[in-house]
Amino acid sequence: MFEVASKNIKPVDVAVGILMKPNGDVLLGQRPTGKPYEGYWEFPGGKVEAGEPILDALKREFVEELGIRILSAEPWCGVEHVYPHAHVRLHFYISREWDGEPQSLEGQAFAWQGEVGVEPLLPATIPLLEWLDILQTDANNSVI
Repeated sequence: MFEVASKNIKPVDVAVGILMKPNGDVLLGQRPTGKPYEGYWEFPGGKVEAGEPILDALKREFVEELGIRILSAEPWCGVEHVYPHAHVRLHFYISREWDGEPQSLEGQAFAWQGEVGVEPLLPATIPLLEWLDILQTDANNSVI
């Protein structure tokens, strides 16, 4: 279910991926120069093209941005957020299986984070951190 921020503008669908290591660490990327909110940290992803399934968009974006291939991902949650420049509908997926090591293909910085310590964070990312902390705690406490 989506948290609706505004119904006045048609939202842009965005596929967002949370790469999660077995220890619960997640990958955050820094928005590059020239984009709105440049320098802010976010989970990687991008716009869904017309008629494109969201998971396919996520897989395409991860190849284009990070040079990795998502092997599996599960839908996690959805959030709508209105920024001054855009109204977005964010579709979050969690992936624990991918092929390759993330690379900076679009000149962005990225960092693996356990307890998220980078800032500033993109505003739509902030409310999800509490939920993510629960997932990370579960990952760290699981018995293999």
